[in-house]
Amino acid sequence: MKKILNYSILGVIILFGVFYGYTKLSAAGEGDVAPDLEATLVDGTSFKLSKLKGKYVLLDFWGSWCAPCLKESPELVALYKKHSGNLTVVSIALEKDSKSWEKVVSKYGYTWKNQIVDQNRFVMLSEIARKYGVSEIPAKFLISPDGKLMGNYSFEEIDNLLSNTVSNR
Repeated sequence: MKKILNYSILGVIILFGVFYGYTKLSAAGEGDVAPDLEATLVDGTSFKLSKLKGKYVLLDFWGSWCAPCLKESPELVALYKKHSGNLTVVSIALEKDSKSWEKVVSKYGYTWKNQIVDQNRFVMLSEIARKYGVSEIPAKFLISPDGKLMGNYSFEEIDNLLSNTVSNR
């Protein structure tokens, strides 16, 4: 019986590793055109990422149950307030239920329009998260005005980039 349990655990670990590897390897990378996504925003309107060309876009994957996500929420709000003329924020809450995110949005002041709640039991099973290779959150992806993935940057790096872009105009 102990051997069966050990083999079962090993099988689950291998299966998880294969899925994790597939998710990372099949996702778009830096310099690629950002994978398009269609969703319904929390206000009920339709959303399509490819329609946001012309400004920098920050995709922010987070969850109301994620302590590191909550910790960085004030930085995200400050970045949005400082650069809202040059930056569109799209926040994607990966949630187990459809209501938990509302308290966080209210508490921290997420005032931008593009908010998506992707309800799923596991982060890696989210179709949107898989397109971007997200296996843990928080995860941020900066997209250039021409729709290409620039990479995964810190808020400080994004602030510096946007500040330099504005000052060079």
